[in-house]
Amino acid sequence: MLSAIALACTLVACGGDDDDPTPTTLAMEKIGSFDGGAVGAAEITAYDAASKRLFVVNGANGTVDVLDLSAPGSPKRVGTISVGSMGAAVNSVAVHDGLVALAIEAAPKTSPGTVAFYNAADLKLVNSVKVGALPDMLVFTPDGSKVLVANEGEPSGYGVERAVDPEGSISIITVNRGGAPSVASADFKSFNGQEAALRAQGIRIFGPGASAAQDFEPEYITVSDDGRTAWATLQENNAIATIDVAAARITSVKPLGFKNHNVAGMGLDASDEDGGANTNSGSPSVKIAPQPVKGMYLPDAIASYSVDGVRYLITANEGDARADWPGFNEETRVRAHCTAGLDPAVFPDAANLILDSNLGRLRITTTPNGGSTGKNAAGQCTELYAFGARSFSIWNTDITRVYDSGDEFEQRTKALPNVKFNASNDNNELDGRSASKGPEPEGVVVGKFGAKTYAFIGLERVGGVMVYDVSKPSAASFVTYLNTRDGDKGDLGPEGLTLIPADKSPNGKPLLIVGNEVSGTTAVMQINLRFE
Repeated sequence: MLSAIALACTLVACGGDDDDPTPTTLAMEKIGSFDGGAVGAAEITAYDAASKRLFVVNGANGTVDVLDLSAPGSPKRVGTISVGSMGAAVNSVAVHDGLVALAIEAAPKTSPGTVAFYNAADLKLVNSVKVGALPDMLVFTPDGSKVLVANEGEPSGYGVERAVDPEGSISIITVNRGGAPSVASADFKSFNGQEAALRAQGIRIFGPGASAAQDFEPEYITVSDDGRTAWATLQENNAIATIDVAAARITSVKPLGFKNHNVAGMGLDASDEDGGANTNSGSPSVKIAPQPVKGMYLPDAIASYSVDGVRYLITANEGDARADWPGFNEETRVRAHCTAGLDPAVFPDAANLILDSNLGRLRITTTPNGGSTGKNAAGQCTELYAFGARSFSIWNTDITRVYDSGDEFEQRTKALPNVKFNASNDNNELDGRSASKGPEPEGVVVGKFGAKTYAFIGLERVGGVMVYDVSKPSAASFVTYLNTRDGDKGDLGPEGLTLIPADKSPNGKPLLIVGNEVSGTTAVMQINLRFE
């Protein structure tokens, strides 16, 4: 089964202006695929129009696969870029006019990383520069003159022997084609000493013993059309940083706040054992409903676009926990964390809500912000903070939310014919991810056809790509959804999305490229537009 769901409407980043014909419908179809042959073999992708080559980060090998996309229905590998002499592995790739930029993490990852530049046509190394620790994502400015790099600066651990916690930063590389590139660093040192005030604003700074500069971990960057301003998600911090590109300076860090899941249309399926009533031994079932839980947006990818001269940001609210590093783990479950129960003054029916068939299994943080635990003096939980918002959101550049897709992702994936509800990306178990971030939106790209702008959002767990018309930012509307997995087979774990506009596409049709991390497959989706 190739296609599970396909409804109708439009696309993203595809060029076009308000005078171009505006499509009335858009449908996606999978026309091609390349199988990298291993878990992790397809992550981030980037396309070069002149050479018709697709560059795919192969996380299984720490390399980049180079695919010939001249026949998009049958991509073929024509080369590999290996970076063993410069670092441990490639984390991201970007392309602009025949120049390929790779983000390469060091060994160990806490040391300064590298950005290397290659010619797309012959894969020759042009030059390389040092950047911050753990370069996780990079992007060219629209004119190609600069590359911005999100240096995540993850720690090796907290409070354990030889633990290192490097500072996060944004490297700004002036490409200088034909000459040597130069690097400037936009760091967070100016925020050190302001941790208490930042926490009071709602910015999560909670790594044990970490300064603000150490705790801020840039994840993903989007750049304005004029290349002067950029915005970076600080995923674990539930915040967005604004960057003055020319000055290489962080001008602000602003909190995203929390999503109220206890509102109609903003609910979630909070348990993988909700088949019974008020029990700790239930079975899986689909139960999407409002719950007295706060969602931390914790976005991964970010994109941006303009409407009537006003800039908007779009975030894929994946969620992420600091649970992988020795010495600290913030992730727990409601029933394990709230051993004294829920505060009945805050949670009506507290005795039943804490049971596994209700909220007991839901994964939450022990550390909503700094030293806070969300408990009262009696040890009862007064607030519950879940990871991610199971949605995408639209924000203005003051970081005020103007739209959220609510519980639509779960609602629209609850009855798929090709995969069970809230299955993970490595199995087909009903409710598998309900207690932990649900569909887990990760990637997002945006683009314009005529007067309409569309957002494409990849769902990392259940799979597939959602499309929304975001032309009216406060009233975005669902357009279509395509899921090309089949149970525990097919395309699993969408990671990176690349949109190829029709005027740069090898077949003259707009294409969406999806790197599927778990299956290791690179899927080629054709965007079929109808005009009236």
